[in-house]
Amino acid sequence: MSIAEILLEKGKITADQLEVAKAARRGPHDRLDRILVRMGFIDEVEALRVMSQQMSIPMVDLSEVQIDPELLKLVPTRLIHKRQLVPIEKTDDTLRVATADPFDINALDELRLLTGLKVLPVLASEAEIQRLIRQHFGVGGSTIDEMIEEQQQEQGEDEIELLSDSVDENGDLIEMAQEATVVKLVNEILAEAIRDKASDIHIEPYEHDLRLRYRIDGVLQQMPVQAQFQRFQAAIISRIKIMSNLNIAEKRLPQDGGFKARIHGREIDFRVSVIPYGYGEGIVLRILDRQSINLTLSQLGMSPQMLAQFETLISRPHGIILVTGPTGSGKTTTLYAALHTIVSDEIKILTVEDPIEYYLDGINQVQVSEKIGLSFSRTLRSFLRHDPDVILVGEIRDKETAEVAINASLTGHLVFSTLHTNDSAGANTRLLDMGVEPFLVSSSVEGILAQRLVRTICKHCRQEYTPDYAALPPDLNLQPGQKLHRGRGCRECRNIGFKGRVGIFELLMMTDEVRELVVQRASAWKIQQLAMTQGLRLLREDGWEKVRAGVTTPEEVLRAAKA
Repeated sequence: MSIAEILLEKGKITADQLEVAKAARRGPHDRLDRILVRMGFIDEVEALRVMSQQMSIPMVDLSEVQIDPELLKLVPTRLIHKRQLVPIEKTDDTLRVATADPFDINALDELRLLTGLKVLPVLASEAEIQRLIRQHFGVGGSTIDEMIEEQQQEQGEDEIELLSDSVDENGDLIEMAQEATVVKLVNEILAEAIRDKASDIHIEPYEHDLRLRYRIDGVLQQMPVQAQFQRFQAAIISRIKIMSNLNIAEKRLPQDGGFKARIHGREIDFRVSVIPYGYGEGIVLRILDRQSINLTLSQLGMSPQMLAQFETLISRPHGIILVTGPTGSGKTTTLYAALHTIVSDEIKILTVEDPIEYYLDGINQVQVSEKIGLSFSRTLRSFLRHDPDVILVGEIRDKETAEVAINASLTGHLVFSTLHTNDSAGANTRLLDMGVEPFLVSSSVEGILAQRLVRTICKHCRQEYTPDYAALPPDLNLQPGQKLHRGRGCRECRNIGFKGRVGIFELLMMTDEVRELVVQRASAWKIQQLAMTQGLRLLREDGWEKVRAGVTTPEEVLRAAKA
């Protein structure tokens, strides 16, 4: 009996699921049990468990296995990459190798001949095997090996390598960048970033190194790559330039571009920035995943009381609602979640952004273009003749934009926008500093939401611990003996202890007393002190509540919010 038939006999799958898998089979070598896993009819580990019992091959959890790098040198990298064979233990005459495909007898025989050792297979998840390979050989390791082999075949030992830039190299670069192996390597870099839920990809040249870093949950993490990665620096950068419609010959000036790709069945936008550094061009790719923006307000992390207040604000017929915070604090996500909440067939929503990060159904969006004179203020003026109910201004940058936005709110429109200030009270004084009259600010602004993002503790390795109470900030207000939580570090979170992020918030409601202080040009500190007597909860206080609830750690709150 085949493994698929055994799965059916044991009740792990249904007869209908097996028929669907057979219909999806691409050829005689396409195994049914793998198709069933691919289609989500059965978990891979469950299928391996049945296979282990049937074939009397033990299973192993690779997350608990420490592999000696010297052991990996026993097996040709071609077998590790192509056949997914990972050596995990060696005795005098025996080599234990992890595989997800025990039916690949040819690979096991080849390994036996090459090493002269007795080869004993053990079963492991394909995802775990790939994770180990990436960990030890770096992102795109197999592709780099292919590229090195090709180079060695093309170049003789007496070949002279020019170390200075060639004048006529652009044709060669274009040809190299279009090679299948270079295309595959860049695709692997992008796919790995999406798999790790990165927001940015950094490719940074140094004298003896080319680094690859991903920004995951707001923190840059260096990715393992082979030492030979630097040899393909020009090809990688040229390939990304071609994808982004940038000038491949221009290496002295910064360039900006972008492209769209379908990865893992999802459409993803990439914004690309190229800057010439001392040792070559550095590239940063901003990843804009439309699926990641489909958050509702309740998923952002607001407390029930604050969520009710904010929903009341965004339901008002007119006025300005500001979201403040530094770059990367989640302001755009919050505003889009607010628009998602109120969008309907009865209201018209217009947005002006620079650039448009995500396209939303039911909302008309305009991208600013200073080159042709399409500024925030000019677009806003045109909006007022377009009969909108709600307007989103990507950012209030100057007095002109601020005044047009305020006039829009005073003429019966609800306006959303962002400002770069540290707290909610500072938004009023920032508008006054731009030159906006105090009475206009006090009569138009309805509420100001300040926010930051903190990493959340990984739910797979979350554990309780007793903190050093003396070292904790006094305003954390822990009860005697109260325990906190932290992440131990596991394969799910790349041994960091954090996975995902959540917002901490501070919502300033514009009461009559606060408006009076704004008219008097009072300082942000005075406005904040008054608002605190009326129930304002500061960013740190919201953060401490999440610490006490076991969502994040004190260190994360201290990193994100000042005292």
